[in-house]
Amino acid sequence: MENGSPPKPDGSFDLDEIRNSSDGSMTGMAKRLFHQVMQGNPYFAAGGGLMILGSGLALARSGIIRGSRLLYRQLLVDLEIPSKDKSYLWFLEWMSKHPNRSSRHLSVETNFIQHDNGAVTTKFSLVPGPGNHIIRYKGAFMLIKRERSGKMIDMTSGTPFETVTLTTLYRDRHLFGDMLLEAKNLAVKAKDGKTVVFTSWGPEWRPFGQPKAKRSLPSVILDKDIKQNILKDVQEFMNNGKWYFERGIPYRRGYLLYGPPGSGKTSFIQALAGELDYNICIMNLSEANLTDDRLNHLMNNIPERSILLLEDIDAAFNQRKQSAEKGFQSGVTFSGLLNALDGVASSEETITFMTTNHPDRLDPAILRPGRVDYKAFIGNATRYQIYQMFLKFYPGEIEHGEEFCRKAMALGVPISTAQLQGLFVFCKDAPEAAIEMVPTLASPDHVFH
Repeated sequence: MENGSPPKPDGSFDLDEIRNSSDGSMTGMAKRLFHQVMQGNPYFAAGGGLMILGSGLALARSGIIRGSRLLYRQLLVDLEIPSKDKSYLWFLEWMSKHPNRSSRHLSVETNFIQHDNGAVTTKFSLVPGPGNHIIRYKGAFMLIKRERSGKMIDMTSGTPFETVTLTTLYRDRHLFGDMLLEAKNLAVKAKDGKTVVFTSWGPEWRPFGQPKAKRSLPSVILDKDIKQNILKDVQEFMNNGKWYFERGIPYRRGYLLYGPPGSGKTSFIQALAGELDYNICIMNLSEANLTDDRLNHLMNNIPERSILLLEDIDAAFNQRKQSAEKGFQSGVTFSGLLNALDGVASSEETITFMTTNHPDRLDPAILRPGRVDYKAFIGNATRYQIYQMFLKFYPGEIEHGEEFCRKAMALGVPISTAQLQGLFVFCKDAPEAAIEMVPTLASPDHVFH
């Protein structure tokens, strides 16, 4: 027969016929055998053979899948970075600047900066977007997969949760640590020599704007010994953590700077943070959505090496009786603030600075030691400050400085350091012009033009 004989009635096969009708090779004989089975075997005719064949193919497919998974586990390794981890933004920034990168999916990040003079600077950064990317790092190829969850979102910002998954050969797994360390160093370098200002955003602290250049401590002119005494006290506190712990004393320190507006309280705190290489966390107690629980949570989760700044503490709470009659402007109660400062759940290892223009309006309870441990009056400019500020703007002009001081003190009115700075900035490199304009300091609201 052209197509060969079917199997015998008992289901056996005619081997002689298969051998004679094939070309003698093993491949040809296998083909003739398969043909006999498919054409005449009663089991296949009844569908049993097809079931067996399908089961065999399914088992083969399952074996291939299991084998590929085993091979994947043996040869490849994954690293997942969730968007809530600090290294997430570090890695995206590092990857956007990595030269050996192949990306077809990009996202734009816009930095909008408005300067004090009204000018606006806009900077666009292209970072890897959701999708697959390939990079080559130290000779090893890595697959980077950025995924965005469509179901889970961050309730504080409304943005979806994301993950970045890095895949490479198992032998190159040690490169993950090197890569993350490089990303961290790049982020630290970008903030080197700068002070990061944090503000509360929901239950967490987030950087506010771009890092600011550190302000040097000598650039802030306070009255004699005030600056040096505060710095000495802060450094002594920082160097005696063991002493506090051994005696069971809460390791925290509170400072109150009080005095008229424009006297340099906030400027000094910014310069102190730069001197200590600390950041600043600004808390607005008048925020409408701030509650006692959220305040406690934020104060117990301050970023490391940060100063907590509570500005104009008197504006949030006046006398306790008056507050009880008129109610609070925010969800924070006075007792909630006191507990956050030194209660059972208050934070440890913190440096808190509070400022006020009206210390007489503060409730005595907030001035208790443990909440305020050090008070300093930052007043209007003294003769010492006027002279030192003049020499800072006009170095070497000693005689002109003496004349400026005499005329300024002769006005007989309080002069803030902010007024002096405004006058000196207006009269750049012109000490004689500054002396001529001394009478304008008599009006605290004078605008130089």
